[in-house]
Amino acid sequence: MDDLAATNRTDGTSGAAEPTAAPGTESGPLPGGRAQPKTDKSEQTRALILETAMRLFQERGYEKTTMRAIATEAGVSVGNAYYYFSAKEFLIQGFYDRMTHDHAADARNRMANTRDFSERLQITLESWLDTAAPYHEFAAQFFRTAADPTSSLSPFSNESHPARATAVELFRDVLQGSELAPKLDAELVELLPDVLWLHLMVVVLYWVFDRTEDTERTREFVRRSTPMAARVINLSRYRVFRPIVRDAKGLIQDFILPTIGKTAVK
Repeated sequence: MDDLAATNRTDGTSGAAEPTAAPGTESGPLPGGRAQPKTDKSEQTRALILETAMRLFQERGYEKTTMRAIATEAGVSVGNAYYYFSAKEFLIQGFYDRMTHDHAADARNRMANTRDFSERLQITLESWLDTAAPYHEFAAQFFRTAADPTSSLSPFSNESHPARATAVELFRDVLQGSELAPKLDAELVELLPDVLWLHLMVVVLYWVFDRTEDTERTREFVRRSTPMAARVINLSRYRVFRPIVRDAKGLIQDFILPTIGKTAVK
């Protein structure tokens, strides 16, 4: 863990009081021991801690930023910081949640005036790159958490279900708002949002390792791969390709989707 243990403080903050919820707004646990604050003040404190952490990660790097430093910079006690995020690693989940919502809002705004599926998909992927750009310097930490299949912080885990569901719903809008959706098999239309999210994960992985200026290689990968993906999806509506489409759907349903957590942790 970081410089302190969540349950055994060594800086004199052991037993630090947790924020008290307003009457009738009890807090419940989130994945990783995070609190589920219900009051406006609690939400503001949680947001402050997260924003401070993201800024310090950018300025100092993830490894050199401690929970103590985050708490000090945010003007809260270390115990309070641990109340909202049980370890520094869980700030990554908080970041993932927030960035997913920011990305969805930005992408929907950008693609509002086009119904071309290929354009909508490319806009959505480029929107993610723009939204994530300020955090590229410590992106390797995202990869380490995502690469561990047992980690609750993996984008594929049950704990990540809320953010993942937001992203999948965005890709459902990409498809449903396009001219292509009415032409496709209904079962394929239901399956494609998850597949398109997996395509985003491929882009993210490439982006993590991209050290070109403004991650230009990743952007070029998006520009070149998106029309190709759109053409393949478009061809699936033709009868001659349906046996291949059925085989592909079977592989995705039997071997890929079962590895993705579908249930939010309560």
